[in-house]
Amino acid sequence: MPDDTGNEDEQGNNLSFNVTIQPSGHALSVADGETILEAALRQGLTLPYGCRDGACGACRGKVLAGEIDHGKALEQALPAADREQGMALFCCARPRSDLVIESREVRKAGDIPVKTLPARVDSLERAAPDVMIMKLKLPANERLQFLAGQYIDILLKDGKRRSFSLANAPHDDALLELHVREVPGGSFTGHVFSQMKAKDIVRFNGPHGTFFLREESEKPIVMIAGGTGFAPLKSIIEHAIAEQCERPITLYWGGRRPADLYAGALAESWATGHENIRFIPVLSDALADDAWNGRSGLVHHAVMADFPDLSGHQVYACGAPAMIAAAKRDLIGECKLSENEFFADAFDYANDKQGEPA
Repeated sequence: MPDDTGNEDEQGNNLSFNVTIQPSGHALSVADGETILEAALRQGLTLPYGCRDGACGACRGKVLAGEIDHGKALEQALPAADREQGMALFCCARPRSDLVIESREVRKAGDIPVKTLPARVDSLERAAPDVMIMKLKLPANERLQFLAGQYIDILLKDGKRRSFSLANAPHDDALLELHVREVPGGSFTGHVFSQMKAKDIVRFNGPHGTFFLREESEKPIVMIAGGTGFAPLKSIIEHAIAEQCERPITLYWGGRRPADLYAGALAESWATGHENIRFIPVLSDALADDAWNGRSGLVHHAVMADFPDLSGHQVYACGAPAMIAAAKRDLIGECKLSENEFFADAFDYANDKQGEPA
């Protein structure tokens, strides 16, 4: 029988266990009641997984030292003979002692399988006049593994696709969060804003993209968002917070008017709660009625003013192609940024990326 009572010291206090992952040597702490996978994701270590329900075997690995509770792992995914050899499904295995385990870690896009899945619309929230936050719920036995910053393709009935970045962090995958900008005349975004409702079913394919945090670097990070380009940067920042990343992060978010910075309070909360994070909002077309006292002009010009020498930094930029092109040209040409340290995802509204044809 599985023992779900947890581990206690002599005073009856719950204990956590230390787990070392080989061959990487990474270490994590697993709290009482947590699975090994839950603890790893919470601490920013991405182990392979699929269903997170003990059924598919994608999270399979080996226990080299220590004892575990196999939890609800199904016999078909983890036969008794494999358990005797030390194999485990880390999505449902819980430590009974300190552990050494063997598992590969997901560090690049090619490590993750691309899936086509259905999803139910869980909620729709209009965050700005032209921005809808859509949350999607996967079937009970499915999860989507992805790297912070990647995107999915919504599959339409006519065979076309619409691409949207995932705004939730990988460890927070109960719901997939998309930030949808309304495109005038666009059939899909028009449907989202006028007809789509909770419990509607959509199909998607993903994850895709090479826009994700390069975690092997220790360089300070400058992030530049334009409009809904905030979405993948939100995912990256929340992932960095989860893994207790101490690299300095400065987020610049540009819009025309205050409403374009539709999650400004959230970004401010990151800066307030974490000494290594700064948030700088920038408006290009603020009106007198806006009573704007912050930075003005083009968002990448604010970066140039604050960071005239970016030679020791990484830049992650996401927004319209014109913004990306100007930022890349100027930051590399004038601010000494290495071309190899500029990472970008361009939201091409005219060519289906983060929107659709007008």
